[in-house]
Amino acid sequence: MKVAIMGYGNLGRGIECAVRQNDDMELVAVFTRRDPETVKVLSGVPVYHADRLLEKKDEIDVLILCGGSATDLPKQTAEYAKYFNVIDSFDTHAKIPEHFANVDRAANEGGKIAMISVGWDPGMFSLNRLYANAILRDGSDYTFWGKGVSQGHSDAIRRIPGVKNAKQYTIPVESALEAVRNCENPELTTRQKHTRECFVVAEEGADKAWIENEIKTMPNYFADYDTTVHFITEEELQRDHAGIPHGGFVLRTGKTGMNGEHNHVIEYSLKLDSNPEFTACVLAAYARAAYRMNKEGMKGCKTVFDVAPAYLSPLTAEEMRSKLL
Repeated sequence: MKVAIMGYGNLGRGIECAVRQNDDMELVAVFTRRDPETVKVLSGVPVYHADRLLEKKDEIDVLILCGGSATDLPKQTAEYAKYFNVIDSFDTHAKIPEHFANVDRAANEGGKIAMISVGWDPGMFSLNRLYANAILRDGSDYTFWGKGVSQGHSDAIRRIPGVKNAKQYTIPVESALEAVRNCENPELTTRQKHTRECFVVAEEGADKAWIENEIKTMPNYFADYDTTVHFITEEELQRDHAGIPHGGFVLRTGKTGMNGEHNHVIEYSLKLDSNPEFTACVLAAYARAAYRMNKEGMKGCKTVFDVAPAYLSPLTAEEMRSKLL
């Protein structure tokens, strides 16, 4: 199965590593909007400008799109789904229905499979929410994110005048998490579920008090959360906060019995050293599924809900039954 990457940032490099771990896959090319001469890939595969992508369409089984959800994927996925089996990690939850409709038209037109919103949330967390909802019908859903680096929130801080660099961590409130695990079924506000911790490198002479206030009052990012701001040096940031860890928890609590006398908790958790590398591994598994489904004649836009688990695994049906069932 021949895989190509569109976009070579943190996620693209993660895909490159993930493909190496799958014997039934081969990375054949990386495509970029930058000057290909300036892009040095880890595996030594050819790097082409994005304008040359359609020239190579007969050499690619699945194209994995590694752009951002804000501006790249809404355009790219629908555009390329006419010509390739594609996978993306579109994660703007509120816009998924609109994105699905646009991509579905294009993929059906081209006779291809387009798999959208693949990753861990949306993606693996979505699956666990669905499974838990189907099993515990009388219950409540809870999702907690972190502790982990929020790249979008970190970028929002870096755009504040006087900020040289920054990292922001999303952290679940432990007491809220424990209340859910204890089947107390709390109704939690945004502020009660998560806190935010910011590590900021200020430019020399910058007004730190003003910067801290700008962060804490920023609408849509920090205003609805209890937020702590630490000012540190660039050296401390690089030493202590260079990675991109993340993770979280999906829980459903529910009751069974004629009178709801028995409590149950379903919990799925992730603890990730590298958010992009783990996301890349999920994308690689769904790339296999897309390739197999299209070979069977399927087409159109799909999400993780539409993929039978067997399509994800490199094992044969017999191996799955003997080793995993």
